[in-house]
Amino acid sequence: MDSSDNRIGEYLRARRNLVRPQDVGLPGGGLRRVPGLRREEVAMLAGISADYYLRLEQGRDHRPSPEILNALARVLRLDAEAAAHLHRLAQPLPRKRTAPKPERVPTSIRQLIDGWPDNPAYVQNRFLDVLAVNALAASLSPNYAPGINLLRAVFLDPAERELRRDWEEVTAEGVASLRTLVGPDVDNPRLVELVGELSVRSERFRRLWGRYDVQPKRGRVSRLSHPQVGDMDLHSNKLAIGGTDGLILVVFHAEPGSRSAELLAILGSLTASGGTAAREREREDPVTDPSTSGEKE
Repeated sequence: MDSSDNRIGEYLRARRNLVRPQDVGLPGGGLRRVPGLRREEVAMLAGISADYYLRLEQGRDHRPSPEILNALARVLRLDAEAAAHLHRLAQPLPRKRTAPKPERVPTSIRQLIDGWPDNPAYVQNRFLDVLAVNALAASLSPNYAPGINLLRAVFLDPAERELRRDWEEVTAEGVASLRTLVGPDVDNPRLVELVGELSVRSERFRRLWGRYDVQPKRGRVSRLSHPQVGDMDLHSNKLAIGGTDGLILVVFHAEPGSRSAELLAILGSLTASGGTAAREREREDPVTDPSTSGEKE
């Protein structure tokens, strides 16, 4: 049975392991073979039979009613987003997977972020692949570049750990965000490839992925230790791009009048001067077209 056949069961099993008996009014202690609640305890608290709950966890029942899902969400102490994720897992997937469409960032969005000299911004897809980036975002980290997967970078690139003073928080939120964005599409080939690589190469990713945490798109403060300008705290917001297949615009800004705002402005100046110097070098030493490099007769 592949993971897509037992999406609900895997989620329930992972979440009940995170709930302590004393969290739900049951006595703790004693000999317990599981770190959290036993199956029969979840069933009792949810008001369903232990046999039916076992069928849910084993993937032998794929269509529990909304009422049962709500009862399980209450017992497992799921927040609103986690409960909504549980309901999404109970929805049927398309019988036949269609070929993915090319992901295209709307021209208007590219023009928009390129026109922001003071705000780092980039566009990502639901797998956290970077699709477009402006100059100031690229100056924050080399991994803000088209073709880079941000989750892979933050777990596997040592420079990202040095850059991010809140690396522990970033990794946890990144995994939960990926779970939320992919939803029930757990057997998507792109997701399987990414999760497979990170599970092999990062013990922390493997542990976080096994928690089945989910988290909605929301703003946060990124705490960076930039090699050029020092420590900055930048607010970030994630905005869904309408008319696309789940593309997200991420925009950073510093608190007005703060030291971080001053440092971001300095970084912007360095970025702009670097771009100007590069353009001047191109004018002084233009690239010669190989097809016209021969001497004139």
